[in-house]
Amino acid sequence: MKTIFDKNIRDKLINRVNSLNENSKAQWGKMNVYQMVKHCILCEEMYLGKTPYKRTFLGFLLGKLALQQLMKDDKPKKRNSPTKDEFKIIESNGNLLEDKMKWISLIGEYENYSNQTFVHWFFGKMTKEQVGISVYKHIDHHLRQFDC
Repeated sequence: MKTIFDKNIRDKLINRVNSLNENSKAQWGKMNVYQMVKHCILCEEMYLGKTPYKRTFLGFLLGKLALQQLMKDDKPKKRNSPTKDEFKIIESNGNLLEDKMKWISLIGEYENYSNQTFVHWFFGKMTKEQVGISVYKHIDHHLRQFDC
């Protein structure tokens, strides 16, 4: 399965991020391109251990089952997946170029990933392998959302 820990995969994702621009339109969902990039920055900061989030009650109940479903194949994530309120971006515009560069920098940090005690707000404790696949699928999901 594809993983963020593979340099070739990271490079391809970065090229796709670079193709985003102010005119990129969502194929589905409620976010515009700026909101999506900001959302993804928050998610990378979580996975990289920069910003922890508390588990949700629903996550305690269903997180492991949902993680198993996510890990079972190479299929992209489903459209319109729910997210935690903290990952919903309210502001609708800002410096897209600056935020793309920040996102790309965070993607590059997976080369030296060492967060062995990572706990996802919904899925719970995840192995490095699970993190790698989940991060790839999340980024891919949002780039597909904007036809990149």
